[in-house]
Amino acid sequence: MKRVLVCFLLLSFLFTSCGTDSNGSGAASDSSAQYIENKGSDTIVNLALAWAEKYQGEHADVRISVTGGGSGTGIAALINNTVDIANASRKIKEEEIAEAQSKGVEPVEHIIARDAIAVIVNPENPVNELTLQQISDIYSGKITNWTEVGGEDRPIVKLSRETNSGTHVYFLETVLRLGSKEDKTLFSTDTLLLPSSEGIISEVRDNPNAIGYDGLGYVPDDLKMIAIAKEAGGEYVLPSIETVNDKSYAVARDLYMYTNGEPTGIIKEYLDWILSDEAQQIVADLGFVPAIK
Repeated sequence: MKRVLVCFLLLSFLFTSCGTDSNGSGAASDSSAQYIENKGSDTIVNLALAWAEKYQGEHADVRISVTGGGSGTGIAALINNTVDIANASRKIKEEEIAEAQSKGVEPVEHIIARDAIAVIVNPENPVNELTLQQISDIYSGKITNWTEVGGEDRPIVKLSRETNSGTHVYFLETVLRLGSKEDKTLFSTDTLLLPSSEGIISEVRDNPNAIGYDGLGYVPDDLKMIAIAKEAGGEYVLPSIETVNDKSYAVARDLYMYTNGEPTGIIKEYLDWILSDEAQQIVADLGFVPAIK
């Protein structure tokens, strides 16, 4: 067993040491590479990974590490000055800015894309339309059965992202509290908190009683998106790039990257590229909404 382990380690070392570049010569040492540490929002993580892959393919001297964990995780890393770029699907809070400044960190905001939050149900569910108030009443526990909103006699199973998620915070403030800072409405205690967008997708797919929400770029074709009206008697609108840009869809937001101070050097070059037409096309390709320049 020890011989097998030694052989594996030796082969791993040889593979790492003997890599070749596109010209067939020995690979350049990573000591010459420039590194960017990028962490945060799970909503943004797939987009950030696609950007990193494309950028590194065009800039052989740059290495970009991308990890998720939620907007709160990214902002906490920024506050502690352990990350170059923090991804967030919500705006940084005043108290987070104050904590950062107390540690000598000055958060600077960059809007890098936009997103719609789609409310999703199983395709077997006959409900196609809901008002913001009805969705708020569902998630706060005032409405508990699908018959109350025109559906079948089934209990409503409520799914949400966990509290560290920027999407959770945005949905709480914009949908449950209807944008009112004085409103203290909370998610019903029987709401199931899931750690990822994929978890919500999987549960809605398997459960005809479920309702969930997710970034538009994560919603697969086999699930149903609910058309939302801002108020009773208003127009019911489905999420799309067009309805986000014309502001007819009620639940849309900016997506952010935060840096410590105004970016310079390779960080600035990367953020400038993210706002380029090439990078913003990736935004559209992944189902998000390009940033308005």
